[in-house]
Amino acid sequence: MVAVAGEALIDMVPTGRADEFQAAPGGSPANVAVGLARSGVPTRMLARLGADLLGRRLRRHLSGNGVDLRYAVGASEPSSLALVDLAPDGSADYDFRLDGACDWQWTDAELADALDGDVRALHTGSLALILPPGADVLQRLVVRARPHATISYDPNCRPLLEDRADVHSRIETMLPVTDIIKASAEDLHWLYPGRPIQDVLRDWNSRGPALTIVTLGAAGAVALGSPEHGPIQRPGRTVTVVDTVGAGDAFTSGLLAHLHRRDLLGASRRDALRASTSDEIADLLDDAILVAALTCARRGANPPTRTEILAAPAHQGPPRQ
Repeated sequence: MVAVAGEALIDMVPTGRADEFQAAPGGSPANVAVGLARSGVPTRMLARLGADLLGRRLRRHLSGNGVDLRYAVGASEPSSLALVDLAPDGSADYDFRLDGACDWQWTDAELADALDGDVRALHTGSLALILPPGADVLQRLVVRARPHATISYDPNCRPLLEDRADVHSRIETMLPVTDIIKASAEDLHWLYPGRPIQDVLRDWNSRGPALTIVTLGAAGAVALGSPEHGPIQRPGRTVTVVDTVGAGDAFTSGLLAHLHRRDLLGASRRDALRASTSDEIADLLDDAILVAALTCARRGANPPTRTEILAAPAHQGPPRQ
C-alpha cells in the first residue's frame, strides 16, 4: 500500500472556448493518488474532504478511480478551489481560493491511525506541507512513517507563496527524512533564483535522499542517486500538448509505480533503492516521463491507466550515459 497525504481540490480549467471553464478534480497529492491507483498500485488517500458539492465530487472521483478513502476525513470546512489559466504552449498559471478551506486544518488525532496496515510508502508535499496549521501535523506524520515506509516528497511550491524563507525552512526540515525528492525546474528557479539546477540537485542529494529528481518540462528530467554515478538525464517524449495540468503529479505517480513494481518501497528496501544503478535510474525516469507526457496530451489532471501506458510506443531517446 502507498499512502498519499495532502490536498484534494477542484481545478477550474479552460475548455478552449472563450470564457468557459470545466470543473475538474485536482490537487497535487490527489492527482498522484489517482495516477497510482490507475497504474494498479494499492493506494490510500489521506485527505480532508468537505461535505459541500465540490467535496462530494472529489470523493466520487477518488473512490471511482479505486483510491482507498477509509482514512480520509469528513471535514466541515469548504473545499479549496483553483482557477487555471493556460498559455498558448499549454503551460498553466494558477489562482487559488484557499482561505479557511478544509485541506489545511489537519489535527494529529485525525491521522492517528493513518498508517495502519502494510503501508510501504508515504508521498506528500505541495501546499498541504506548507500552509498552517496542517503542515506541521503532516510533517509529524512523515517522522512517524519513516521507520517502516519510503518517504516521497514533492515541494511543488507556488509563486503565490511570497515567503521563500518559510518554504526553504520546510524543505530543509524534510530533506533528512526523505528518500525521494522530486521538484520541477520552475520550483527551483523560484526557490533559488540564478542558482544552477545541478547545484541544487547535488546539495539536496547530500542531505539524505536516495534519489533527487528535477523535471525539466519538455526536456525530460534529471536525477541524482549515488553521487559517484553523477547526474542522469533523460529526454522528454514528443506529444501534442493539450495542457500541462497535473503533469508533474503524473510523473510522480509513474515514478512510485515503477518502484512498486521493482519491490523498492519500504524501509527494508532503503539500501537497495540507494544502490540503484545508472541504468535502473534511467529506466525509472523513462517510465515517469512517459506517464507525464500522456497526461499532457489530454485536458486537465487525467493520468493514464496501466493499459494505456503499456500501449504507448517504446521510448526512443538517446543512448544512456
